[in-house]
Amino acid sequence: MKWREAIKDYQNYLRIERGLSKNSIENYSYDIKKLMTYLESNSIAVSPINIDNEELKAFIYSISNTINARSQARLISGLRNFFDYLIFEKYRTKNPLQLIESPKIGRKLPDSLTIEDIDTIISAIDVNYQFRGINLGHRNKAIIETLYSCGLRVSELIGLKISDLFFDEGFIKVIGKGNKERFVPISGTTQKYINIWIDLRKHIEVNQDSKDILFLNYKGGKLTRAMIFTIIKKLVEKIGLKKTVSPHTFRHSFATHLLENGADLRAIQMMLGHESITTTEIYMHVNRSHLSDVLNKYHPRK
Repeated sequence: MKWREAIKDYQNYLRIERGLSKNSIENYSYDIKKLMTYLESNSIAVSPINIDNEELKAFIYSISNTINARSQARLISGLRNFFDYLIFEKYRTKNPLQLIESPKIGRKLPDSLTIEDIDTIISAIDVNYQFRGINLGHRNKAIIETLYSCGLRVSELIGLKISDLFFDEGFIKVIGKGNKERFVPISGTTQKYINIWIDLRKHIEVNQDSKDILFLNYKGGKLTRAMIFTIIKKLVEKIGLKKTVSPHTFRHSFATHLLENGADLRAIQMMLGHESITTTEIYMHVNRSHLSDVLNKYHPRK
């Protein structure tokens, strides 16, 4: 079995058996292709069936100086899953990464914005901004409001459809990781900004494959992840905010602010679409004063 054949089979398995999205499949495949490129560039003629522990250690060592410990741990995990698949399909009997340990890494807490930061960012959006006759200012405002109001991943935001909006019921349908559906509450304020954008969206000549996509570029096509990052980066620079802000920062701030205001962790888990509650627990880095307030309010021996 050659590498390209093995990768293709693995991708089909992830798509059909695991039901993963296109983005997830590409992420899983990326590290295997990196290994394949390394082997080819060093004229190492081994297949996925006979590659051994020493060759994999040499590959990991070769890139250890170019990626951080977290990326290295993710790479090892991704390759281990690939070889587990080959064992499952009976192409191999052992996983060559079995004795290779991932680097020890601490659990990194995402950056968080204050409510004042978010208000300042939203206030900095020029709703009259137009590009080639298309009003994109209201679109940008609706994007930021939706990211923060609903705690969406950037991939969920750009894939959001008009048919996913159930405003009468106060919910939107979100397609998350592994194509899993969940319903997330949406505030009346965010609904208002989305409706303004939908009215303006009617003036765009929409591409056939984007007819139902909510947020579009000026050409009538689906927005990219990079475009969302760019919109946020320009707003942060505009207000002079000295924080690293990405789409995920709004998702994290959504969960943090809910938790600080007394929301149940299980409810936050459901809204974020986390499969495990342990993933949601990372958002429990609330400040000491908030913890003191909780103790003083609820403990019988206060």
